[in-house]
Formats: sequence, C-alpha cells, structure tokens
Amino acid sequence: MPNVIPLSLAALVAVGIIVIGCFYLVSPQRVSGTFGLKPPASDADTRAWLRLKGNRDVVAGLVVLTVMLAADRRLVGMALLVEAIIPFGDMSIILGSGGSKSRALSIHGVTCAVMLVVGLLLIHAI
Repeated sequence: MPNVIPLSLAALVAVGIIVIGCFYLVSPQRVSGTFGLKPPASDADTRAWLRLKGNRDVVAGLVVLTVMLAADRRLVGMALLVEAIIPFGDMSIILGSGGSKSRALSIHGVTCAVMLVVGLLLIHAI
C-alpha cells in the first residue's frame, strides 16, 4: 500500500510526457513556444526536428509504463531516476542558451525533481 502514491505519480509523469510528445508529433509549431526557448523557424526541417523531440517523449513515457507492467517498483524507480536526466538536460540547455529561466525551472526543473523524488521513494532510498 505505501507504493500506491509513488506508483500513481510515476504513471502520471509517464502519461503526461506521452501527451506532450503527441503534441510535438501532431502540432510541433504550436507547442514549441512552451518549451522555454525562442520559438524556432516555421519550416519543414524545423518541424521534423521538433517531431524528433515528440518521439523521444512518447518513448520515454512508454518505457516507464512498460516497466510498471512488467517489473517491480524498484525497477520503475530506477527507470525514473535514469529518465530524470532528460528534463535536467533540457533545463540545462535552456538556461545555457539564454532561454526562459522561469520555464526552465518551473517546467523542466520541477519535472526532474518530481521524477527524482518518486524514483527514490520507489527504490526506498528516501
């Protein structure tokens, strides 16, 4: 029973990133302005690059859901800890590129922190 909340949060994070990934796949120009960087050019090549991000997000979410179905809570926690590198990297790139500090920290930083806390709870490190 004590794993219900962390597992629910893990599922919520996974589904959330899948939804974001789908937005990037379907309408990359519309959603790219929310990332924290200046919106890129509106050409076919740029849309293709943005769709790559969408694909990455969908797969990252599916990995967590798959591990939830096929393994124990500790492996789910480890997957979250490894995947927390993605929002940390995004935050770092946005901050290093002069992007929006508020979006870098409030979107990517908070996502990273949640993934780390939930991952650590699932492996019972905290």
